Amino acid sequence: MSNKKKAAGNAARHGSCFNGARLICRIYTLAAAGFFYFMLMPAFPFFETPVTEGNVTTIVMNGKLLGSVGGDCDVHRLYHEARRNLSDERSDIVFTEVPVFETSRSKAWFAETMTEAGMIKAIKNELMQTEEKQFSPAYSVKVNNSLVSVGDLADVRAMLKSAISVYDEKGGFDVKLTQDASRQLGVIIPVIEGSGAKEPEADDLIFAGASKLFEQNAANAMLSFDDFETGVDRIGFSEDVEIVEAYLPDAEVLSAEDACRELTELKAQQIIYKVQPGDTLSEIALNAGLPMDDLIAMNDSLENENSTIHPDEELIITSPEPVLSVVWSEVCRVEEIYDLPTEFKLNNEWYTNRKETLRQPSAGRRDAVVEVCRINGKETDREVLYEVVMYPPVAKLVEMGTIVPPSFVKPISGGRLTSPFGPRKRPKKGASSYHKGIDWATPIGTTVCASSGGVVSKAGWASGYGNVVYIDHPNGLQTRYGHLSKVKVKVGQKVNQGSVIALSGNTGVSTGPHIHFEMRLNGEAVNPAKYLN
Repeated sequence: MSNKKKAAGNAARHGSCFNGARLICRIYTLAAAGFFYFMLMPAFPFFETPVTEGNVTTIVMNGKLLGSVGGDCDVHRLYHEARRNLSDERSDIVFTEVPVFETSRSKAWFAETMTEAGMIKAIKNELMQTEEKQFSPAYSVKVNNSLVSVGDLADVRAMLKSAISVYDEKGGFDVKLTQDASRQLGVIIPVIEGSGAKEPEADDLIFAGASKLFEQNAANAMLSFDDFETGVDRIGFSEDVEIVEAYLPDAEVLSAEDACRELTELKAQQIIYKVQPGDTLSEIALNAGLPMDDLIAMNDSLENENSTIHPDEELIITSPEPVLSVVWSEVCRVEEIYDLPTEFKLNNEWYTNRKETLRQPSAGRRDAVVEVCRINGKETDREVLYEVVMYPPVAKLVEMGTIVPPSFVKPISGGRLTSPFGPRKRPKKGASSYHKGIDWATPIGTTVCASSGGVVSKAGWASGYGNVVYIDHPNGLQTRYGHLSKVKVKVGQKVNQGSVIALSGNTGVSTGPHIHFEMRLNGEAVNPAKYLN
């Protein structure tokens, strides 16, 4: 083979190697380019916003990472824009939870970011996840501290009309809704209208009847039964009813029937009861449907079932009452047996705890037209509009005193109660097994004072009592102080409440130093604990 052919063969071999190496370089170059392409592609405009100078704001909403925005941004501006977009998409009112945002700013040369529009969309999507209940227009009816809501004014009117229809059997009354002119805000109030009848005020119905329109004596001379139309003549609500517009969740809006039931069903409520003359605790508890223990527990002024109550005293009781009460009056004709109120003759020389019946009562009978006022189904007042008496009643006549009886106080300061009033085990020979007073153990020489003002009727020695002082008080009461070491008053001496009358001791039939205090009413021993203040 010639040298020229050898050289051509070597050149071909070298060229082939060179082309192979160049192909391999191209392959590596393409691989490297692909690697850098995929690594750097998020930062290029093909995706969202390229980051320049490395400024990035990362946003976290309610603990959830939403992403990053290039540069500095106002997250609250983006939030309000998202809220506006959400509102524009919905025709109803939507409430969402108030989100908690966390932002952080950093520098990053290569980072995946979002445009502001993308971030606004992300915030809106997250808000939709926290969407609360759908709110719709409604009307809230307020009665005292209770609130019910219905869909529209027609339901309000239907609800109130249903409440009065229970007592308006003839359907003569209607409910009109009108703006309250005295209020600056939009408050609607109900007005009850009837054929020729005025809406009553609650106080008018409770405390006065239509008899105010008549002078009884003149009316009886000019009227007859035919002049009166029977039936419900006035009706109203005992509480103020206010109606206002509101936006509420659908679940809180009731139907007219359910709202009426919510307002008129009987529920246990605490009310104030004013004690009337002749009331007893047992009668009050029975009428209120309360156990005696519950009545005592609700009133600090009551210690037990024997606690004293006085007319006009206010007691807390629970009674089944509706939230909304209907007050109404009805004119009706009745034939009834009736009594007159008790008459009292005052005696300025007697104490108030002394009463004597001078005349026994007897019932009368009459044919009458009366107006009966009620709250719901409970009668509160009754007025006679016209009557024909078949036979007259006779009122009970009671004579009673006007002088307030004296008060009594403990005769010593301190002391330890050792023997109360009543049966006891005989403490020593010669002592009584039925204790007629109260004993307090106290050192000899303790000051003894008059329990109440009066006149000393005995001062000296008495069998069993040792040294004693007796004081007579008005109204047949007498106090006795026994086992004294020294007497400091004389018979006939007038003493005031708290005057020093003796020193305590251990004289007579005694088991040790103490004071024996006794009270007698018309000569009979009574329990001093009932009289002491």
